[in-house]
Amino acid sequence: MSARLEGKTAVVTGAGGALGSAVSTHFATEGVRSLVLADVNLDAVTVVAEKLRAAGIEVATEQLDVTDGDAFDALIRDAAERFGTVDTLVNTAGIVSPNARIHNLSTADWERSMTVNLTGTFHGIRAVARALRKTSPVSIVNIASVSGLTAWAYAAPYCASKAGVIHLTRVAALEYAEEGIRVNAVCPGTFPTALHDTLPAEALKSIESRHPLGLGAPADITGAVTFLASDESRWVTGHALAVDGGYSLP
Repeated sequence: MSARLEGKTAVVTGAGGALGSAVSTHFATEGVRSLVLADVNLDAVTVVAEKLRAAGIEVATEQLDVTDGDAFDALIRDAAERFGTVDTLVNTAGIVSPNARIHNLSTADWERSMTVNLTGTFHGIRAVARALRKTSPVSIVNIASVSGLTAWAYAAPYCASKAGVIHLTRVAALEYAEEGIRVNAVCPGTFPTALHDTLPAEALKSIESRHPLGLGAPADITGAVTFLASDESRWVTGHALAVDGGYSLP
């Protein structure tokens, strides 16, 4: 077993979702000392936490709505007090937008994607900066999307919010590099989750055809997240790493 995260404490938001739970589980195999699993759905993270505790990992579960900045501040502050520090924050919490052209979208559709995907990530970065700058090295890994690097029709709120995450990552990397905080993003391609269950088979096949290596799975993303969370990437910051099966190739 490798131990790229040996002795580290990590906070994972959206930890009850497909990617968040996969990241948390993979971190356990990489020697992480303790995990804080946060999700708006506490029942979902409880299931993940029970499996990790059975493997000997110290796990705390927290209900968190990432749109609540004060709650995010408290989460990071409390985790640092409980475990001594927070070495890594992985911002996986996010939502998809309705599948519609711009003129058919409501303002609420737009604002919901921005608030959860972009403002939620901002809250995480800000919470870490407020609590941990100049105290110890921290790696923040934001989950963006290949849709933030390319244009997807019928997904304007999602694309714009994820492009915002990528640029926010770069700005934060510049602002906090000298204070020991690295900030990077992973930009996944499409991997089937429960969100895709309602899609017609033809639609999913069309999506798959745009990925030269085919559709991925959450496990295809965890290695990149682990690399950016670990000391192996200690000279990497402000980077948006596409893990997309070749989708973004010209």
